[in-house]
Amino acid sequence: MPNLQGKICLVTGAARGIGRGIALQLGGAGATVYITGRTESNLKDCAAEIVNRGGKAVPVIMDHANDTDVLGLFDRIKNEQSGKLDVLVNNAYAGVNHIFTNTGKKFWETDPINTWDTINGVGLRNHYICTTLASKIMVEQKSGVIINISSFGGLKYLFNCAYGIGKAACDRMAADCAHELKKYNVACISLWPGPVRTEYIQDYLITAAVENPTPHLTKSSKIFEKGETIEFAGKSIVYLVADPAIMKKTGRILQTTDLAREYGFSDVDGQMPICTRTIKDLLAMEGWTTLASFVPAFIKIPHWLLHLTANKF
Repeated sequence: MPNLQGKICLVTGAARGIGRGIALQLGGAGATVYITGRTESNLKDCAAEIVNRGGKAVPVIMDHANDTDVLGLFDRIKNEQSGKLDVLVNNAYAGVNHIFTNTGKKFWETDPINTWDTINGVGLRNHYICTTLASKIMVEQKSGVIINISSFGGLKYLFNCAYGIGKAACDRMAADCAHELKKYNVACISLWPGPVRTEYIQDYLITAAVENPTPHLTKSSKIFEKGETIEFAGKSIVYLVADPAIMKKTGRILQTTDLAREYGFSDVDGQMPICTRTIKDLLAMEGWTTLASFVPAFIKIPHWLLHLTANKF
């Protein structure tokens, strides 16, 4: 693994899930990691694991829906780190429970204010605020990396309308912010993990599929069974931050499995998770396992074709 000794990082929403995994990997690489969340016990547990791995953790109990908390967070980092911040990972998100408890409902069947604010408040809106505050520090020091945790839902319909709108905007935010930040040597990237076996997925989806084995739940649970651990995205970010040529990637959407193959790493369990661009994996996810066995693993959907499938023109 690359060495990130001396790097000051901020991972928002690091109490559980992907955020926790990212924080653990950054800390394990030797970085000082500020981790935010609302649950003190989860943050302390994450901080203890970071220390065990050789890093330094600074847990900050806060609510990213509270602008005062967010402004105070960046003031604290500036004061404690002499105006230094090397990495921001925009991961805080409050919409997971809302998405799964409203599965199957059309957008007009849910409360528009609650749905939008829940999915894109601590999400898109907060990502923009944190990006702006981090950029003020990074532009002055003429270096830094900002990463938005996004998903395939930014390209094609996934879960619900508000989710896709928010993720598409996160991708565009990374591209447009990168345009203005590039001359200051600050990279801004949108990262797409694949299906991730978060604690919530383990507790809700996989358990539900066992208790109520409907075709939809069974298919979904199988996808996640071969998905990423919560630390796979973190490994991707560690390698990105350590890459001296990262500015060549600024403004782009990057996928965790593509980065794993480029930099030559696997997941923490030693496996390579399914890739949403690999024909073999896509066929297997759809149940065509026999056909998938004959397809070489290196055949992927090209990025230009993914772009055309967005139906924007």
